[in-house]
Amino acid sequence: MTPSRRWAVVGGGLVGAAIALRLQAAGFEVVLIDRGDPRRGASFGNIGHIAAEQCEPMPSPATLRSAVGRLFAFGGPLDFRARDVGRWGPWALRFLAASRPAAAAHGAELLTRLLEDPLGAWGRLAALADAPDDLIRPTGHAVVWSTPEAARRGLQAWRRARTGSATFRPMEAEDLAAYDGVLAARPAGGVRFSGTGQVSEPQRVRNALLSGFERLGGGVVHGEATAVRPAGEAAEVVLADGSVVDADKVVVAAGAWSARLMAPLGVCVPLIGERGYSVQSARHDWPEDLPLTVFEDRALAVARFKGGLRASSHVEFGDPSAAPDPRKWRQIERSLRDLGVTFSDTPDRWCGPRPTLADYLPAIGRLQAHPMIHYAFGHQHLGLTLAASTAEVLEQMALGRPTPTWLEALRIERFR
Repeated sequence: MTPSRRWAVVGGGLVGAAIALRLQAAGFEVVLIDRGDPRRGASFGNIGHIAAEQCEPMPSPATLRSAVGRLFAFGGPLDFRARDVGRWGPWALRFLAASRPAAAAHGAELLTRLLEDPLGAWGRLAALADAPDDLIRPTGHAVVWSTPEAARRGLQAWRRARTGSATFRPMEAEDLAAYDGVLAARPAGGVRFSGTGQVSEPQRVRNALLSGFERLGGGVVHGEATAVRPAGEAAEVVLADGSVVDADKVVVAAGAWSARLMAPLGVCVPLIGERGYSVQSARHDWPEDLPLTVFEDRALAVARFKGGLRASSHVEFGDPSAAPDPRKWRQIERSLRDLGVTFSDTPDRWCGPRPTLADYLPAIGRLQAHPMIHYAFGHQHLGLTLAASTAEVLEQMALGRPTPTWLEALRIERFR
C-alpha cells in the first residue's frame, strides 16, 4: 500500500478528473478542487474525438504557409481578435519560433510518443472508474472532402503525415454511400481511420471519472483556486473565498486558467485560451453507425452523441473570458445547411478555451524549484485524447517510479 500522502488536484476538467482518479486508486488521499460551471472549459463542448492520429503539432512551416487562406476574414476557421493582440502577440512570436523545421520535427516526435496508446490508457481508466462499457468507443473516424480536387490533395497530405499508431485507408464507393440521405451530396472522397475513437459524450466521461473518484473515497471541494504556493515541504491552495486547502503535493491541471496559478511560482507560462465553438441539436437524422466525420475542406467536425448531434469548428485567439462571437456559430450552422445535415434552427451553442502552449505540446512534470508542485496542462486540442495517458504519468511520478526520459522535454521550464 502506498504511504498515505495528501494530494490536491486543481482543475475538475477531464485531465484533472483523470489524475485525481488515478492517484486515489493508487492509495493516496486526494482532494479535487473544481471551480464548477463545466460549460466554461474545453472538457464540455469538444467533439469527443480520441485523436491518436494527430501526431504533428500545429507549429510548422506548412501551417505558416496556409495561415492567411485559413483566416476567418476569408471564410476560414482561424481568427486573431485584434483587440486582444496584447494576449496573443507575444505567444505568436514563440509559435513562430516553434514552427522552424527542426523544432517542428522535435514536436512531432514528442507527440508521437505521447499518442502511443491513448485508447488503451482510456480503457484502463474507464475500468478504474467502473464506467459503462459504451463510454469509450474504439470505432475510428472518417475524413471526407467535397470535391475531387480537394480529395486528391487531402489524400496526398495524409499520406505524407505522421499518424502514429493510427492507420487509414481510402474510402471506397460503398463507404461514401453511407452518407446518402444524410448529406445533400455524397462526398467526393475520404479516408477511414482505425486506431482512433470517440466517447459517448465528453461530459458523461467527466461525470463517470468523478463518480469513480468519489466512490474510491476522493473528496471534491467546489471553489476557484486563486493561488498555489509552497508551505515548507508541503503546499497549499488558496481559494477565492479565502479558505486554504493544505496538501503534501499539488497538481495544477486547471486548463486555460493554469498560467495565473503557475506564473507567481517563477516560471514562464506562454499559455493561451484558444477558443473553439460548437453547436448541438437533439433533432437530427445522423445514423448511429456513421462515424465521427471531419469535413476537412470545411474545417468542420460532426459527431453523434447520446444527447444529440454536435458540430465543432474554429480556432480563435484572444481573451478566453470575452463574450463569444456569434458569427462563428452562424458559420458552423451555415456549413451544416450547405451540407444538408438535419439540424435544429435553435441549437445549443457552446464556446470554450483550449489551453494551448506556444509549441502546442503539453506541460507535464514537477517544478524544479518547488518539487511539491506538479502540473499537467496545455494539451490544446488533445485534452480528451491525452487525459488518461497524462494521468498514468502523474501516477508514476507520485509513486516515485521512473518515467521515460523523453518526458523531460515537456517540463514547463523549457520556456524562458
